[in-house]
Amino acid sequence: MIRIEDLRGVALTAANAHSFVPRVSLGAAEVDATVSDLMAEVKKDGSSALRRQALAFDGVAVDDLRVSSTALKGALSGLDKKVKSALEESIRRVRAASEDAVPQSTTTTYNAGGSVTTRYVPVDRAGVYVPGGKAVYPSSVVMNVVAAQAAGVPDIVLVSPPQQDFGGLPHPTILAAAELLGITEVYAVGGAGAIAALAWGVPDIALASVSVITGPGNRYVAAAKKQVRGQVGIDSEAGPTEIGILADDTAHPEFIAADMVSQAEHDELASAVLITTSMELAKRVEASLTRQVAQTHHSERVTTSLSGEQSAILVVDRLDQAVDLVNALAAEHLEIMVESPDDVVGDIRHAGAIFIGDYTPVSAGDYLAGSNHVLPTAGGARFTSGLSPLTFLRSQQVVEYDKGALEHVADSIVALAQAENLPAHGDAVTTRFLEPGEL
Repeated sequence: MIRIEDLRGVALTAANAHSFVPRVSLGAAEVDATVSDLMAEVKKDGSSALRRQALAFDGVAVDDLRVSSTALKGALSGLDKKVKSALEESIRRVRAASEDAVPQSTTTTYNAGGSVTTRYVPVDRAGVYVPGGKAVYPSSVVMNVVAAQAAGVPDIVLVSPPQQDFGGLPHPTILAAAELLGITEVYAVGGAGAIAALAWGVPDIALASVSVITGPGNRYVAAAKKQVRGQVGIDSEAGPTEIGILADDTAHPEFIAADMVSQAEHDELASAVLITTSMELAKRVEASLTRQVAQTHHSERVTTSLSGEQSAILVVDRLDQAVDLVNALAAEHLEIMVESPDDVVGDIRHAGAIFIGDYTPVSAGDYLAGSNHVLPTAGGARFTSGLSPLTFLRSQQVVEYDKGALEHVADSIVALAQAENLPAHGDAVTTRFLEPGEL
């Protein structure tokens, strides 16, 4: 099933570690072309294009693309009590962590009367994409909406693909989560067309464009977000989900196997990578995977994921080499199961989110740990962050100098203006200190 790569004895360093980590290969060019055509249709034909795409890709004819308040309320009233309670607890925990993550304004004073205030202002409107397909993701509703609400976004719209089984509406559990969070603007649209609708708006159904689009999706959704970046802000160009696990010989093989299976059940292209210093552990995890995969509900999907090029067990000589591989992988989710995690956590620079210890599985972060599960994939953790209130905030600097404070730096401004051959910049300062007759 999963391959074991024995890298013991290999001269592995931070500089060459990237060549040893597994990645999924995607046909990006073909996807980009298809997505471009689909979005152009929506930009040109509006709601009629969205309906055509719903029929073609979701197999459902949708009359009213906007979900009614009656449908939202009905979904919540029909929600299983245990699921409702779990969602409410998830909302509470994610909201607490999100509100704590909102940065505070700061003011720096240089001289009497001169100051720079850095403040954080939310975008006017945010669009949240919640996928359908192989699974149902009310947890993604929570993660995206709560982060936007904590940032203070006044206007949030949610889109999710229509479902044949539910009369052309998105899945009722998604609608129930939206209702729990007070989201009243919801549309039954999915795929690249939904991203186009959020980015450019659809006037004939009164869907206004947004400033930021967030939320996970398949590679078509990811490609669409990439193509509208610049027109709007996005959280990331997320691809198939990933788990990386750093473990030594003290780790529990059954726990590791269970976590790899749980991630692989998302998608055939999901990536599961164990990096360890113990060949014995590697073989025990391999054996445990064989047992667990045979018993899991989505056995076929998990088998495909774990057998793919993107999944592997890598065995190295030393823990520092394992850390180099972890940083090169830059996994969406990273679990650390070693005897002394504090000795390595400080050296981990690249990961979407880090889960420490035997009793902190990624599943906890997916639902109830309080962290946000919308995270960068495909090595994106090297340069971008997971979803948070910061995704929906813009920093602005407010500068205020009085005459005395400006006079204190006037000569320096003039000197730099002259050095850049922009003398009018200096004149804009010196003019303020001329006598009326000198102007």
